[in-house]
Amino acid sequence: MSIITSQQITRYYTTYTRNEITFNRQVVDATGLVTNQVFLKVADFQHPCILFSCSMSTAKVVTGVKTSFLEAVRTNNNHVNIRFCFRMAEKADPVSFFVLARLMGSAPFDPSKPNVLLMTLEYTQRPPDDLIEILGNLLEVNSAAQKRREERIILTPEALKKMGLAGKESFLLVEGVPRKCLLRDLSFSGSKVLVSGIAKFLEKKKVVLKLSYGDPPEEIQIPGEILRVEDVEGRKDIVALGIQFGDQVPINYKVLIHEFLGTQRKPGPSGG
Repeated sequence: MSIITSQQITRYYTTYTRNEITFNRQVVDATGLVTNQVFLKVADFQHPCILFSCSMSTAKVVTGVKTSFLEAVRTNNNHVNIRFCFRMAEKADPVSFFVLARLMGSAPFDPSKPNVLLMTLEYTQRPPDDLIEILGNLLEVNSAAQKRREERIILTPEALKKMGLAGKESFLLVEGVPRKCLLRDLSFSGSKVLVSGIAKFLEKKKVVLKLSYGDPPEEIQIPGEILRVEDVEGRKDIVALGIQFGDQVPINYKVLIHEFLGTQRKPGPSGG
């Protein structure tokens, strides 16, 4: 990840102040959130909590509370401190900080457990730059995935190296059946691969594309559908598949594409 400037921090804050991110498992992994180090603090009370969602201006947390804690919050004019903790790639130790917020409302998270509340908190000041950077980077990736969704990355040896991909050889699950494939290009929205097979048996099939990247290697699985099947000149045993990804594109894949496109001086050609 490149070093972020104060101008980028300001742009992130101005652009994405109210954009809320739900902290599912993918987001936890992508942001480096240390889940067991997040808690609420007011007076002498310290309560572990689960970060449900977060923006640069608000947060929602799930926590089990007692009457004494709620009374302490009321005594403190509904002000609480949220402790955040993240692992950041460029820093050896986790980064932690407090954000002062005001409790705007709460409701049972699960009707069967009335003491477990979903609390809505609004920050009383601009959060630390670290939080703006972490959320801004992820929101920027999602924005790029929409704006540049059709830009194709031709997988030359140089591109493979920059992206950290193991190579062009990969695997495609076609309705659960694994097939070896050869990667031709990638984009936020899809991919083109070569496989052995007969066109009429592959059209409109549900697929999962597997990619291996990084050191140590990690696997990404991207669900999609075969939209096009094309002949390969001079080869009757191989076809080219145009794959369109679905709505569940993994965040780490979006980050991979976004970071590569960020290294290019000019946008790549639009794919078809």
